[in-house]
Amino acid sequence: MKNDQEFEKSKVFIIVEIIEYVSNSVVIKTILKKTTGNVSAVSFDSGEAFAEKTSPFDTFIQVIEGKAEVIIDSKSHHLTTGQSIIIPAHRKNMIKANERFKMISTVIKSGYEEVIL
Repeated sequence: MKNDQEFEKSKVFIIVEIIEYVSNSVVIKTILKKTTGNVSAVSFDSGEAFAEKTSPFDTFIQVIEGKAEVIIDSKSHHLTTGQSIIIPAHRKNMIKANERFKMISTVIKSGYEEVIL
């Protein structure tokens, strides 16, 4: 997995073009990273996946190229280019590439200050 520094500000870009596919890899390009959350572009080669996990925050996923499988609490959702889903906080989830795809992942780390775990 490759992770770059935050993306350059005040520069116009085409989101699907800022990240490339790498064979047998998941590549992450950080667009914004703050203590309150982050936005990343991610490319998955066919057969790659993020291992099942839970997050203390909601995660917004938008497919920007290809098709993704997002599994939330064992329920599979198949997303295509332009489709989005919100992975709820504290829910088991996994993201799989049955074929190559690119997505934007947005995590907002606020609004949970009153939640005590």
